[in-house]
Amino acid sequence: MTAAHALLVALGAAVGAPLRLVVAHYARERLGAAPPAGTLAVNVVGSLVLGVLVGDAVGGSALALVGTGFCGALTTFSTLALELWEALDDDRPVAAAANLGLSLVLGLGAAALGYALAP
Repeated sequence: MTAAHALLVALGAAVGAPLRLVVAHYARERLGAAPPAGTLAVNVVGSLVLGVLVGDAVGGSALALVGTGFCGALTTFSTLALELWEALDDDRPVAAAANLGLSLVLGLGAAALGYALAP
């Protein structure tokens, strides 16, 4: 990785991370959704974008900026894991299973759709 690629990753992350926060806040405050809804939304969108990038065989600077930087900061496995743990800890195994199932099915489906839609 070059210094230019590292800067592109940082620039992409500077957009992706705040966007994740805004989406989570909007889902919670404006839509009245539970916290996992915002996490699910950003993870599905990130999966779709990554599917398009991979399907179009994007590499180099564009992949560093959008794939690694933006999508890497937008999506969050750690928050998903925390939300699953909290649901289990609160004795809500059905909610945890639903969250995990939706995350896997919608995330993989979005990535496959993105791949199929790539030019």
